[in-house]
Amino acid sequence: MLSKRSLIIFFVVIFSGCATYASYNYDQLFGEQNVQQRMHEYNSPESLNYLADIKPLIDKRCVVCHACYDAPCQLKMSSAEGVDRGAHKSPIYQGTRLVAANPTRLFEDAQITQEWRDIGFTSILNEREQTEIANTDASVMARMLTLKQNNPLENEVQLSGYDFSIDREQQCPTIEEMADYEFQYPNWGMPYGMPELSNPEHDLLMLWLKQGAKMSNIAPLTEDEITKITRWETFFNGDSLKQQLTSRYLFEHLFLNNLYFSTDPTTLRFFKLVRSATPPGEPISLIATRRPYDNPKVERVYYRITAVRSTTVDKTHMPYLLDQSRFEKWQQWFIDSSYTVTKLPSYSTDIAANPLTTFVDLPVNSRYHYLLDEAQDTIQGFIKGPVCRGQLALNVINDHFWVFFVDPEKADNPGVEKFYKEQKNNLTLPAELDSTTVPITSWIQYSRNQARYLEAKNTYLNQVFNNGQHLTPELVWRGGQNNDNAALTIYRHFDSASVIKGLNGPTPKTAWIIDYALLERIHYLLVAGFDVYGNFGHQLMTRMYMDFLRMEGESNFLTLLPKEIRQEEWQSWYQNPPPQLSKYMQRDVQPFDQPTKIQYVTDNPKAELFSLLRKHIGTNTSKRYNVANSNLESISQHTLQKINKIKGNGLQHLPQIITIKIIANSDERSEFFTLLNTSAHKNISSLFNEEKNRDPKLDHFSILYGVVGSYPTAFLELKESQLIRFVSELSRISTEEDYVKLLDNFAIRRSSDKFWAYSDELILWYKKHYPIEAGLLDYNRFENR
Repeated sequence: MLSKRSLIIFFVVIFSGCATYASYNYDQLFGEQNVQQRMHEYNSPESLNYLADIKPLIDKRCVVCHACYDAPCQLKMSSAEGVDRGAHKSPIYQGTRLVAANPTRLFEDAQITQEWRDIGFTSILNEREQTEIANTDASVMARMLTLKQNNPLENEVQLSGYDFSIDREQQCPTIEEMADYEFQYPNWGMPYGMPELSNPEHDLLMLWLKQGAKMSNIAPLTEDEITKITRWETFFNGDSLKQQLTSRYLFEHLFLNNLYFSTDPTTLRFFKLVRSATPPGEPISLIATRRPYDNPKVERVYYRITAVRSTTVDKTHMPYLLDQSRFEKWQQWFIDSSYTVTKLPSYSTDIAANPLTTFVDLPVNSRYHYLLDEAQDTIQGFIKGPVCRGQLALNVINDHFWVFFVDPEKADNPGVEKFYKEQKNNLTLPAELDSTTVPITSWIQYSRNQARYLEAKNTYLNQVFNNGQHLTPELVWRGGQNNDNAALTIYRHFDSASVIKGLNGPTPKTAWIIDYALLERIHYLLVAGFDVYGNFGHQLMTRMYMDFLRMEGESNFLTLLPKEIRQEEWQSWYQNPPPQLSKYMQRDVQPFDQPTKIQYVTDNPKAELFSLLRKHIGTNTSKRYNVANSNLESISQHTLQKINKIKGNGLQHLPQIITIKIIANSDERSEFFTLLNTSAHKNISSLFNEEKNRDPKLDHFSILYGVVGSYPTAFLELKESQLIRFVSELSRISTEEDYVKLLDNFAIRRSSDKFWAYSDELILWYKKHYPIEAGLLDYNRFENR
């Protein structure tokens, strides 16, 4: 009788032998595996088919699941280089790992395909002899597509036999493992759990694969682009210490952005700012480090601009315009401003991870003006950067709240500058620790530092705002001449989130007012300092520290409310707090106890304050997502607005992001809306067991015009004439069965033969209406109901 251990060893040997045999068999049939040369010059005869037909099809059918850090099997199909790199069995998002993983960032951590092979990436294309038979039989991509065509989706409303959870175990078969995969999972061809490609689409891709999967380099730079890049690289690489410090600061905030020079959609192209060991005029020698402030290990860093090589996807797309106006602002704030730099700061992590130490010579007001100028971009780095994935990372924020900012002119005085310099040690961040070994015990020190900072801050603010001086809406930034970044709305969608301009949705439970130090620390904690490849300790410390920053922003908002209700309001946001939060809230810290100067006249001061702030910001409050912007009749717009008033327990049965297509009565044009389901919580300071803190009776909807959120979970389609019926059904949902009935009446499910047509129309609509901001959406969270 074989023991359990013996059986395991037996099966391991058997399957290892099968894999070895399969590899040997492919070698015998098609020769040994070697990286192939697939890249061809832009618009060469070999690349024309790829540019005109193949890449657009891969974008529409493959990239919508295979892009960014959360691409299944690390297979990023958004560029030719990503397709050629292939897949890896290790997922990037592993929140429980004890030791950090080696980074595998496309275009950064390896430069050629063979280097990717050396670190475990396997090809999805045939890398043996280049014959038509080999190019299909020895290609994972060809086999996956054929598997789907031979086993199309079952004719069922809810698909069975699939795992659609984002943390599902991934198979990631190599070509040697494909036969076993096909046997075990005959219905798991690609696209996974969605309709198969049309016959013409399938035939087109298979013909391309048969012919060797030839791909194209990106378009060369135009003369105009070269001129603009030269100008900006000259700016970024000035020799003065003032300029070098400024460029380092700008790079550490722009490294994730997609830069562009013109708003003309016909010439729109995106670029990245990178660090290079070589100056302008020479080929870029990329400096790849875990974090943008890590030691470059070169005598002089040069900042270079390089063209983006990947298709734009919404979940990582943060466009940032470099134009004459921007140049003049930066020149004014950082170069012409009167200050002196006598020595450049070190790259040692204890300094580089703390912007208040690194950039102490740069005027605080200049830095703050820079951050506010594109405040949405500054905040959404947290959302669209690598921290974006996962419930644990994002349950640090409420599902819906508004964000305001302290007016930089009100904070422009020597006292503020002096205060921040004095507090630089208390404002250190967990990002200063090595993300490969960070111990949880370090948390105690950061907690104490934050307490000391808040005590000093409150002491200082009690002096500045003595007897309520300046505690009015005038304290809040209104956007200057014409800046719609002054008021933002943040929505959390359980394991993703969105930051949009304007005060959207029903009046929220909470709001933040952010000052310079808070805004800067959010960026360095969650964007510049967050290592997606870091270990569990690093990621947990980041999450726990963000609790402090959230509560600091909320406390700033409370200062504008009547003194006597602040504590009551605060406690209503944190019902049944965990012990560690109770201790923090009751700590012995000098309180801020100055009265507000606002004369409240209603019995609902918070709602009154929101109204005053909306009026104060005025025309700089973006109206982009208002349903009144749609082409629907006014009575239909009014009907849609009723959705904002729907709330209660029934909403817990609906997903977080629903895309709604409404076909207008007037001309049958499609208009797209986003229905956001906001989940209410008693408090959000528990790391785990979030469901225990839910308060479903306060769940509510927001209906917004256009596309919000990168991960739609359901598609609905209706005619404008059906709108009253739809809103009525929506308002009556109280059970799972009610929601499924709504889907039966209006949904385009992932099993529908209309799915891809809906998807194509949605993406075209997005690009037409917002060509600069639009990117491909991601369907990895699309529901199966």
